[in-house]
Amino acid sequence: MAEQLEPETILREISDLEGRIEELRQAANMPAPDLRATLDAALIELELALTALRTVGADQANAAGRSATAESERRVLRTVFQDAPVPLFLLDRDAGVRRVNKQAAALLGTSPGYVSGKQFIAFCDLPTRAALRSQLAAVVRTGRRRRTEVRFLGREHPVDAVVTMARVWIRGEPDPMIIVAAGATTTPADGPAPAAGQAPAAGPVPAPGRAPAPGRPTPAAVPAGGNATGAARDAAVTAGDRDDEVMGALVHRMDVLATASELLLDEPVFNENVAVRRCARLLTAEMTEWVVIDLMPPRPGPASGPGVLAGSGGETNGDLRRVVVMGQADEPGEDTVHSLEQLAPAPGTLPYTVFTTRQSALRPHVEDLDLLGVCADGQPACVKMGATSVLCVPVEDGDRCIGTITLASSGEHGPLDLLDLGVAQRLGRYLALVIRAARLYQRRDEVAVSLQASLLPQRLPQIAGVEVAGLYRAATHGIEVGGDFYDVFPMAGDGWGMVLGDVCGKGQEAAAVTAAARHGVRTLSRWKPDPAEVLAMVNQGLLDEERFVTAVMAGLAIDEESVTATLASAGHPPAIVIGPDGMVRYASSGGVPLGLFDDFEVSTEVIELAVGDTLFLHSDGVLDACDLARRQFGQERLLEVLAAHASAPLQDMLNAVERRLIDFCDGDLRDDVSMLALRRLPAPLN
Repeated sequence: MAEQLEPETILREISDLEGRIEELRQAANMPAPDLRATLDAALIELELALTALRTVGADQANAAGRSATAESERRVLRTVFQDAPVPLFLLDRDAGVRRVNKQAAALLGTSPGYVSGKQFIAFCDLPTRAALRSQLAAVVRTGRRRRTEVRFLGREHPVDAVVTMARVWIRGEPDPMIIVAAGATTTPADGPAPAAGQAPAAGPVPAPGRAPAPGRPTPAAVPAGGNATGAARDAAVTAGDRDDEVMGALVHRMDVLATASELLLDEPVFNENVAVRRCARLLTAEMTEWVVIDLMPPRPGPASGPGVLAGSGGETNGDLRRVVVMGQADEPGEDTVHSLEQLAPAPGTLPYTVFTTRQSALRPHVEDLDLLGVCADGQPACVKMGATSVLCVPVEDGDRCIGTITLASSGEHGPLDLLDLGVAQRLGRYLALVIRAARLYQRRDEVAVSLQASLLPQRLPQIAGVEVAGLYRAATHGIEVGGDFYDVFPMAGDGWGMVLGDVCGKGQEAAAVTAAARHGVRTLSRWKPDPAEVLAMVNQGLLDEERFVTAVMAGLAIDEESVTATLASAGHPPAIVIGPDGMVRYASSGGVPLGLFDDFEVSTEVIELAVGDTLFLHSDGVLDACDLARRQFGQERLLEVLAAHASAPLQDMLNAVERRLIDFCDGDLRDDVSMLALRRLPAPLN
């Protein structure tokens, strides 16, 4: 009999109806939606709305009769919960679980206490939730029993079942309640139906296109009734098998951690982006379907100092950024990933809470689908990912929290558990240490680059009658300051000087020697016009240093009629002269490096440059660069490039040498490379 609706009840019914309709919309937009079930549920909602309109003002059902019925149902309910061999759930009007029997807890693979207090639909997969909520609402409103298919998210794997729902009144409760009975477990919808008289397959059938997740064992299915008798006992997992599965899961998780250590540390140079993506890729391959990593950027400015990271307990996440979203290949495509990448971890979301509290969180069965935020299109992130189980751990190095790692699973292979949480926590620690090292490394690299830049001229001077160009490229390995330097400067007697040198070794000590050599040559040249004499005086200044320097210097006499270069070599590769027709010749080499001996000798030569001739100086990093077979670039390859670009603009010539060098060694420069060139220009027309 229809019941009369009070005004407060009508408002509540309308609010509940709006919420369920929105869920149905979201379900229809999910990948591979069950449109038939959604349509049936929508028709039920229309029927409920019509019933509500028709029963406004209707007479209240006989209270005494209903009381007698409620008392009868209460006795039946008590008896059923004690003796029924099938899984039973007692729900309140809003589908919250009040009580379950042992068979229902066994069906879900958990304890009765864990299930109580949670939303019933949280234990069902996402595609059936919206329709199931509407069915439950129909049972409450109409009192008619309903039956539907449900996929429960069991501990080890989904369990397909048929549930029967009925409304009951219990004395002392102001609202009706719902009793849900799970019938015999059916074969998963994606698998073949068993033959007549044959028990269902022992193991679950994975969803299309998805293999069982490694390390998440899939034991034989236990029937929904929970009684291991007859065929059910044959399909139950023995204690020995269960122990083997637990041990296998533990070993697999240890393997995941070992693999993570190798992946995160297998880098000659720590790279934050590489480490983060490797971590996400490992987790999606071995543990779950979706991984989201949010990180704080390093604090800018000198106040942070080397290696100082943002993010610590009590700080806000104003700069917490989503850096990686990674899902399995069979998940929705780039649109889903893009939507999640644009979704910042806002207050109220699980990543925000974990970051600010530095406390890990495990949600084996997600009840609040807004747990990870709502995308720009209004759809919850959990719905887009199909996530029914979520965990989130902080990325912290023991001192500071710099982000979070979030794992989301569809429950296809059981919900995420404490073992998964432990692995994720350890990976969060590993990743934090690698990021800390990478940011320290990056900071030191920035300091090295700045220091290296101070050892080179910011720009080369413009000299009438000639063109000059220089190029420096740092080695790709290490972050220490290199020892290469070059410079062009005025000399005594209205001449010009150019020098290129290479200090033995790298680092701050080498940088100090580099600065002394470069500035010593530049300063002494203001009073000494002879390159040999300048180098001899610099040698005296470097004798107390523990490093030696090779260098080549040219003193240039430039006028309208000629350009003369006086070369002095101190143990450096010889200068090269390239004619405009591509003819190449070496200047003399030799001499003793600077800073080794008090008895210093230098090799000298005077060269007359014709119009179009190019004087080319270079460090030994050009000749010593090696390919994968450890063959050196060498003089012949260098001369080929110079000859091929003899008439090209001077900077283009140097760039061509650099490109050929990088191609030859596949980008793996083991030493710094520096080049300095001067070309005599044609006399201007009067």
